[in-house]
Amino acid sequence: MFHFPNLGWTRLQSEAMGVPQVAAVTEGVKEEELGDLRKALGEAKSRFGIEGLYTGALASVYQKTRVEKVCSDLGLKCVSPLWGLEPESYLRKLVIDGFSVIIVSVSALGLDQEWLGRLLDEKSIGELVALGKKYRFHAGLEGGEGETFVLDAPSFSKRIEVLASAKHWRGDSGYLEITDARLVAKKHG
Repeated sequence: MFHFPNLGWTRLQSEAMGVPQVAAVTEGVKEEELGDLRKALGEAKSRFGIEGLYTGALASVYQKTRVEKVCSDLGLKCVSPLWGLEPESYLRKLVIDGFSVIIVSVSALGLDQEWLGRLLDEKSIGELVALGKKYRFHAGLEGGEGETFVLDAPSFSKRIEVLASAKHWRGDSGYLEITDARLVAKKHG
């Protein structure tokens, strides 16, 4: 249900966007994790007066329906503006719109440790789409085939610079652990 690698560094994303962050711990036990989500969203609602939640769901019915249920229980609106978008178009639009995104975990046939830390750009998106077709996985990594981490976005006042990282590989899957990072001024031009 939840993003795993580099959660501690999301504080930099929060700071770059100028929005508060509510962090919560979960063991990630299927279905039980929804109680942890409910608690965190309830805290965000009471502390910050949030009225809704935007998700990045593209195709995972499992995630979308569960998040919608938790939001409904809390009286929050749940919006999934990316739902049903074709993955290749979505990824290419991210790059065009100025997002800087790296791949921080992979767990699908065809994706090896060379993908860890790789920036999503025209070349890597083309390769990802081709591998997705060949090995039959969602090119947007929507089914757990991988995870990404946003280093820069139009809504960021600064960008995240990764200073150090380590790759952890276990046979056919792995993740990139960011061990040091900081916010820096955006490059212009």
